[in-house]
Amino acid sequence: MAIKYNDNAFKDNVNTNLERDFMRGAVTSAQNRLHGGRLKAVDELGDWEEWRKHGEEIRQHVLDNLDYYLYELSENVEKAGGHVFFAQTPEEANAYIQSVVQKQQATRVLKSKSMVTEEISLNEALEEIGCTVLETDLGEYILQLDDHDKPSHIVAPSVHKNRFQIKEVFVKKLGYPEDGSADAKDLARFVRTILRDDYMQAEVGITGCNFAIADSGSISLVTNEGNAGLVTTIPKTQIAVMGMERIVPSLEEMEVLVNMLTRSAVGQKLTSYVNVITGPKRAEDVDGPEEFHLVILDNGRSDILAGEFKSVLQCIRCAACVNVCPVYRHIGGHSYNSIYSGPIGAVLTPLLAGYDDFKELPYASSLCGACTDACPVKIPLHELLLKHRQVIVEKEGRAPVSEGLMMKGFSVGASNSTLFNVGTKIAAAVMKPLSKNQMISKGVGPLKDWTDIRDFPVVEREKLRDWFDKREKKGGK
Repeated sequence: MAIKYNDNAFKDNVNTNLERDFMRGAVTSAQNRLHGGRLKAVDELGDWEEWRKHGEEIRQHVLDNLDYYLYELSENVEKAGGHVFFAQTPEEANAYIQSVVQKQQATRVLKSKSMVTEEISLNEALEEIGCTVLETDLGEYILQLDDHDKPSHIVAPSVHKNRFQIKEVFVKKLGYPEDGSADAKDLARFVRTILRDDYMQAEVGITGCNFAIADSGSISLVTNEGNAGLVTTIPKTQIAVMGMERIVPSLEEMEVLVNMLTRSAVGQKLTSYVNVITGPKRAEDVDGPEEFHLVILDNGRSDILAGEFKSVLQCIRCAACVNVCPVYRHIGGHSYNSIYSGPIGAVLTPLLAGYDDFKELPYASSLCGACTDACPVKIPLHELLLKHRQVIVEKEGRAPVSEGLMMKGFSVGASNSTLFNVGTKIAAAVMKPLSKNQMISKGVGPLKDWTDIRDFPVVEREKLRDWFDKREKKGGK
C-alpha cells in the first residue's frame, strides 16, 4: 500500500523514535510554537466557537451533497478548458498522470507540497517512466535531498530536523559551504538560487488542492513560499490532484475555511499566498499553463462517506490536532508509519489502508480530547478513535489474546465483591516498588506501553468508598 512507510511493527517504530531525543525535542518545540501561534490568531477572529460551527456546517453540507458538487466542479473545469479524471485507485491516478506526462514527452516535473500525491506514491510512479521529479516546498525539498526521508507532519514535513541538520544535508548534497551560516534565512536564500533554474526548465507542474471551488471550476492553493504560484504558471502543463472531498460550493465558503486553515495550521491571519487557478491560460492571460488536468481521487473515500466514520472527511489538513497531541509529542510522526500522522492519521489511515497494518494506531491516543477541541471543523476525533477500537474488537475480532484474558480476569474480579475488596486493598502495595514521587515512570507488563509515553499515577491507599464514608461521618465536609 502506497500510504505505508515501512514494514516495521508499530511498537518497533515507536521504540526507535523514543530513543531519538533530538527529534522529540524538535517536535515538542514545534508543537509549542505552532499551537501558541494558533491560540493568538484564533482570538482575533472573535467568537471562535461560532467559526468552528460554521466550518463544520460547510464541510458537512458538502459531504451530504458530494455527488452534486463533484458533478458541478467537473462540468465547470471542462467549461474553463480543463480536463477531469476520476480515479478510483492510486494505480488509476498514477496511470493517468503518467499518460499526460508521456504525451507531452516531458522528463522534468515540478511539484508543490501535496499530501494526496504522497498518498498515491506519485513521485515513484513518475520516476518509473524516466522523469526527474523535484519537490519545491522547502520542507519537502529537504526530505527529498536527505535520501528521500518521509514527512513527519502534515503541514511542516521536516519538523523532525533542525537548521543544523538541514545545513549538513545542504553541505553534503548541494555543496553549501561547511563554514556557512545555519540561519534559516540564509539556508532558504541558498536553495532559492538553485531552484530558480529548475522552475524555468520543467515541462509539467503538479500540485495538490486545498479547496476546489465547485461553482467556478477553480482550485485554490494556500502556501507561504510562493512555490505553488510558480509551479502553476511556468510549466506548459499543470496537473492538480485532490481527494474527492476537498470541495467548497463557492469562493464565499472558501474564504471562511481558509481563514480557519491558516490560523489553525501556522497561527497566521493569512498565509503569504492564496492562489486560485481556473483552467488553462486564456488569450488575455500573460502567464499560466497551456493545458490543465484535475485528477479527483477516491481511494476508499466513498466507503468512508457511506459509513460511521464519515465526519473524518471534514478534515481541512490544518494539523491543529497534531500540534496538541501528547502522544505525537513523544513518538513523532514517523512512528505512525503513514503520511497522515497524529490523531487525524490514527483515524484516517486505517480507513484508507486497512487494519492489517494499522490496527494499533487507534490505540496511540490518551483519549484526552485535546484533538477534538482543537479541530476547526469540529471532527469528533477522540470519539472516532474509540469507534475504531470498538470495530477492531467487536467486528474484526482483532483484540490481542492477552487483552482478552485481562478483561476476563477483570470481569471475574469486579463481579465478585470479595475478590474486588482484596484487590483494592493490595493494589497500592503491589505497585509501590514501581513508584517514585507518587508516579510510575517505568512500568512493567501492560503498564510499560503507557509509561513509555507518559507517567502513570500510583493507586491511592485509601479506597474511594472509605474516603466517602469518612466524609459522610463528618457531615459531608
